[in-house]
Amino acid sequence: MSPVGPEPSAPAADPRPLLVRMTGIGKAFHGVEVLREVSLEIHGGEVLILAGENGAGKSTLIKILGGVYPDYAGQIELNGRVIRPKSPLEAQALGVAVIYQELSLVPGMTVAENIFLGRPLTRAGLVAARAQRARARQLLEQLGLEIDVDQRVEDLPIASRQLTEIAKALARHAHVIVMDEPTSSLSAPEVARLFGLVKGLRERGCGLVYITHKMEEIERIADRIVVLRDGRLVGSGPAADLPPAKLVRWMVGRELEEQVPRHTPQAGAERLRVEQLTVWPRGRGGRPLVRDVSLAVRAGEIVGLGGLQGSGASELFLALFGAAPGRVAGQAWLDGRPLELASPRRAIDQGVALLTNDRKATGLVLSLSIIANTTLADLPRLSPGGWRQPGREAAVARELGQTLALRAASLDLEVGALSGGNQQKVALAKWLQVRPRLLLLDEPTRGIDVGAKHEIYQLLNRLTAEGIAILLITSELPELLALSDRVLVLHRGELTAAFARADATAEGVLAAAMGQTQGGAVG
Repeated sequence: MSPVGPEPSAPAADPRPLLVRMTGIGKAFHGVEVLREVSLEIHGGEVLILAGENGAGKSTLIKILGGVYPDYAGQIELNGRVIRPKSPLEAQALGVAVIYQELSLVPGMTVAENIFLGRPLTRAGLVAARAQRARARQLLEQLGLEIDVDQRVEDLPIASRQLTEIAKALARHAHVIVMDEPTSSLSAPEVARLFGLVKGLRERGCGLVYITHKMEEIERIADRIVVLRDGRLVGSGPAADLPPAKLVRWMVGRELEEQVPRHTPQAGAERLRVEQLTVWPRGRGGRPLVRDVSLAVRAGEIVGLGGLQGSGASELFLALFGAAPGRVAGQAWLDGRPLELASPRRAIDQGVALLTNDRKATGLVLSLSIIANTTLADLPRLSPGGWRQPGREAAVARELGQTLALRAASLDLEVGALSGGNQQKVALAKWLQVRPRLLLLDEPTRGIDVGAKHEIYQLLNRLTAEGIAILLITSELPELLALSDRVLVLHRGELTAAFARADATAEGVLAAAMGQTQGGAVG
């Protein structure tokens, strides 16, 4: 089908108070234009969804509003006054808080210290630690989060860090709050808690800009939607006037089926077998993170691992990749040979690759180029005799970039300059380059737009057609059910259920993830 062009919109006057007006916003990096003549309004008492594929310009636009990029074309008005914030602190002082997907917390500081970081409560010129802790507890109670405010952030799970970041924004009395993929690391109950908070902020008259790639979230909380594509404004309108099919067409410029069907090839011989695998936390003592898990995966098969946060699925992956946080017991075989769980390098040499759930921290080196990241895991083979071959590395990165439809002005760009979706493609390219026989995918579509998701779905079909075995973790239940040939469910580190594709249902998987085993028999 031919591409669908932008659809002009002429929104009616909005009766809600106008908080922010951005007019004619433009921005370029190294001569490459990433935003051009973008205009939007943020009203009090509304949730504005900023939608678009990765690379559409959403992150750049909110960084301009949040003071990260003070050099831009166009104008910003806040409550009718022209502003140009020169830093995030200046934007926060104006009442604009941006909660980025990559959190800005300081790991070694406590929860209370992070909440008031940069703007501490003081008395007589000194930090009023007791008052600060009391106010932090109050803010966290508004989120329904029970947590010790004296606990260090580095000791918190990702979900609690995300909610702490939101409490930090509330502490600054922000009346314009931007949330970039805030539910990417949250469980279903935590998402419900967050949406309750969003509703409360909207009722207080705050203007909220919400970025998400999850269609069900858009349908649940959106008042109005603005769509960007290739750095330009495609259209805007009330959420009620933008059904999913139309919204996707605006975002990607073409019609797109809701799901890419799973084309299951004939499964081959058993590729991976795990028997009685147990993984302990770092240090001594503590409950096992994974307990006595046994499973098997055949060549050309996708086996999905379901479970809530803390299920142990990610720790199971780390153990199979030789990077477990603590001691490991049990056995594993790859193509009938013992799999040594000694180190990531040994795992790669044996044919195992792991795409982690945090591309920023453990998947990529953001300061290195696309070429360097793509070839990083395969340098021993690409550099015979220890001599680097830049031409060969560039050719490899170019071929994989084309395979994954990578969007980048140059392969020499630092990966940190790419959008989240294109960063994820580079992380995938790195592991495809080592030609794995077993691919462990932990949240491969987290933070990915709808178009890039479908490209990854199609890639998984091609990989399994080539005989690669895949273990998959995804927190999106419809995605887990659509992609998996079988679903295994973990609860608190133990395998509670196993479902054939035809028998897997959202209700059954969720029940097993909560520790109820009646949804399916383990086997």
